[in-house]
Amino acid sequence: MFTWFFTLGPMTDRDSASESKPEAFGRFFRAMLDGAVYLPPSQYEAAFLGAAHAEPDVQQTIAAAKQGFARS
Repeated sequence: MFTWFFTLGPMTDRDSASESKPEAFGRFFRAMLDGAVYLPPSQYEAAFLGAAHAEPDVQQTIAAAKQGFARS
């Protein structure tokens, strides 16, 4: 279970989460969709990696995330 928050400081609680940049998450989310990786549409929701995900799925996700981080 994981999610991404785009912020300069550490993420430790609700207050620090509220300091994140939702517009950066939006750009990242759309880049991941472009890479055929479907994430929850809100940074306050969790994504899951399951046993059904094989190495090619993980590599596709990493490639999409690299592009997504470059856009956000």
